[in-house]
Amino acid sequence: MDGLSMFKMIADQARQGQLVFPTHLEQTLKLKQMLDDPDCHAETASKLISTDPLLSARIVAVANSSAYNRSGNSISNIRTAVSRLGFSQTKILVTALIVRQLNQQLRDPVLIAKARQLWEHTAHVAALAQVIARHITRVDPDTATFAGLIHEVGGFYMISCAGQYPGILDSENEAWSEYGEKLIGRGVLQQLEIPQHVIDAVEFMWKGLAAYPPESLGDTLILANDIAPVSSPLHQHLSPAMQLHTAHLNFEVEDSTLQEILQEKDEEIHSLSHALLA
Repeated sequence: MDGLSMFKMIADQARQGQLVFPTHLEQTLKLKQMLDDPDCHAETASKLISTDPLLSARIVAVANSSAYNRSGNSISNIRTAVSRLGFSQTKILVTALIVRQLNQQLRDPVLIAKARQLWEHTAHVAALAQVIARHITRVDPDTATFAGLIHEVGGFYMISCAGQYPGILDSENEAWSEYGEKLIGRGVLQQLEIPQHVIDAVEFMWKGLAAYPPESLGDTLILANDIAPVSSPLHQHLSPAMQLHTAHLNFEVEDSTLQEILQEKDEEIHSLSHALLA
């Protein structure tokens, strides 16, 4: 079976809501559903989160990052971390854990390396998206962070399936960017019940119609993706000249420039991306 046929098969499963997630994801997906309940409050959320050691550690780490720890006072308990982050950001981190768990059962060293690089790329995009949203596009920073965390969730799903479909992620296989990303990515986003306006922003990024200076959530995502210091292993098709261009992309923003903002907020970006990678 060729790459395109494999993508079509998985895309058909996505359209019908038949995507198969690893069994160890079930508990986190249930946690997400409970947190999405409008009657779920911070106290209840703290108790639910405390049952998951990995998620607990991640939430405390992010709450202690310079992006959220303005006072410089470190904390070490879930309830205070949830209070500092806010309910919206806490739910975002639960979704981030779901994304990471898609690839926890991998055994192939090549696939493990791809998944690790994809998460590094994702963490950088999420951190950059927050800073771009806060200081340039003025869209909601939490939503921008969330969009950055889930913009490659279809890629994580494909990596998790690669063992069943040999060759589907070969470097010469162009079907992913031409076909699989959009159909399979959309299916995974919908099955995880990602809000439609965030899906719209991710789909806008797939079109690659960048605007400088950026204005919308989709623009924010494109810029963060373009200037991320770690590229996606599923989209390494840019020429060295284009990569150099995006790395040094610059434009005016009110009384500053993109590069000046990134330099000023470098510690904040590094702190948040490091917390997500921990």
